[in-house]
Amino acid sequence: MKKFLMLLVSGGLFLFATISTADEHEGEAVEPNVATPIELFACNYNKGKGPVDLDAAIKKFNAWGDKQGINDYSAWTLVPYYSSPEQEFDVLWLGGSEKAKSLGRVQDAWLATGAREQEGFNEVITCDTHAAYSALLMKAPPKRDRPSNVVISFSDCNTADGVTFGELYEPLIEWGKYMSEHGSTAGHWVFFPTYGGGGEGFDFKFVDSFQNLEELGADWDHLNETGWQKADELFAGK
Repeated sequence: MKKFLMLLVSGGLFLFATISTADEHEGEAVEPNVATPIELFACNYNKGKGPVDLDAAIKKFNAWGDKQGINDYSAWTLVPYYSSPEQEFDVLWLGGSEKAKSLGRVQDAWLATGAREQEGFNEVITCDTHAAYSALLMKAPPKRDRPSNVVISFSDCNTADGVTFGELYEPLIEWGKYMSEHGSTAGHWVFFPTYGGGGEGFDFKFVDSFQNLEELGADWDHLNETGWQKADELFAGK
C-alpha cells in the first residue's frame, strides 16, 4: 500500500458541494451509497510562479463561476506535506459535484466560455494529468471548524487475488464505526479510477480527512497501539 499525505487548502473556491450518503435511522430503509464524481489535476508551477500567482488565477476562476451562476461545483488545491519523489507535482486541483451531470455541465461551460481564465492558469501551472474518480463515502466526517484547510491522506490499495471490492465494503464500513467508537473524527472515502487513467498500480484509493495533523496523529497512535489488531481482523487476506 502506497500512502502520502496532503495539506488541503481551498484557495477561496466554491461553496462545498456535499459528497455524502444519506443518514441511516432505526426503522428506515437504508438508501444506496451512490458514488459521486471527482476530477483531479496534477500540476507543477511554471518557472518563476508560485502559490500567490495561483491564488490570482483562482480569483478570476471564481469570478467566472459567479458570472455563470455556478453553485454546484466545489474545488480545492492540495499541496504535499509528507511526500517523496514519486509525487511529481507541486499542487493538485481536486474538484467535483454531487452528480456527474452537474460536473459535466460545469466542464461544458468552462470549455465554451472560460478560455481567458484558462490562460490565467496556463501562465502559472502546467498540468500533465487530468483524471476522474468515482468517490464512495464510507465514514462521514463531522462539520469542520475550518473546512477549507484540512489534512487529507491518500493510500493506493489493491484487493487480494480473487477478492472483489464487494467483499471489502462491509469491513470498511465496520472499520469506520470502530474508529468512531475510539474517538476518531476522520472522514473516509474510496476513490475508484474512472476516466483519464490507465495502467494504475492500484484498484482504488482510500482517502481520509482530518481537521489537523494532531487529529491524524491521534488515529495513528491508536493504530500503532491496538487498532492494528482490528485492521488485521477485518482486512487480512482481503
